[in-house]
Amino acid sequence: MKNTLAFFFSILFMQALFAQTDFSKAKAEVIKILKKQETQWNSGNIDAFMEGYWKNDSLVFVGKNGPTFGYKNTLENYKRGYPTKASMGKLSFVFHHFKMWDKTTFQVIGEFHLEREEDHPFGFFTLLLKRMNGQWKIVSDHSSSGQ
Repeated sequence: MKNTLAFFFSILFMQALFAQTDFSKAKAEVIKILKKQETQWNSGNIDAFMEGYWKNDSLVFVGKNGPTFGYKNTLENYKRGYPTKASMGKLSFVFHHFKMWDKTTFQVIGEFHLEREEDHPFGFFTLLLKRMNGQWKIVSDHSSSGQ
């Protein structure tokens, strides 16, 4: 009985340890994607910034004008809303919460800040990422202005 209990608790401990390892690895991968997006945005390259998003008609972006469906529509909205490098400003993210729902689903809650000559818009976001073909991709982005 004593050996059975020890075995049971060692299995539970190992599961918790592996779950923590999965979370830590996923979190690091997701942060790397978002930091790369910051870099691409700050270089004025919206196309490269969008590499973090799922290239699919089922991508959803929810902003002040409601939902936009599809990668192409989301890309066009970004280009229309930020037609120049000056209008894009300098982007930075602040992360508040990370949650791994399962091995292929990850959520990030945070805020964005744009530094521009004429203003400093900011807001909040909730991202849902899915692991597909060995890569994390943003499948849902709900961003709202803080101003």
